[in-house]
Amino acid sequence: MDERYERLRRASQAGNIDALYALIREDAYLLEGIDQIPFFDTPLHIAAAAGHTDFIMEIMNLKLSLALKLNNDGFSPIHLVLQNGQEETVLDLLGMKKDLVLNLKKILKGLK
Repeated sequence: MDERYERLRRASQAGNIDALYALIREDAYLLEGIDQIPFFDTPLHIAAAAGHTDFIMEIMNLKLSLALKLNNDGFSPIHLVLQNGQEETVLDLLGMKKDLVLNLKKILKGLK
């Protein structure tokens, strides 16, 4: 994984939105490249696991398709948010895209 992805991972873990935009200024296609990688812990997965709601919402505004990606364990970012008990964040995510509402039932079944 190249150095930009490592810096993005660190920004996601810290919830650092300024660092996110600094990386995007360096490479406008950074999130697009991540979206092309199958079964990967995206910045959205990392921020969801760390509980950084503002960072999650910023990523969703930039690259909504990352919300439906699965990581190597088969979890979507919503799985991770639910596991952390962040119900308000789930509601915010669902308000952003109808496809997420359609997938929520499937995701919730997977948690049982």
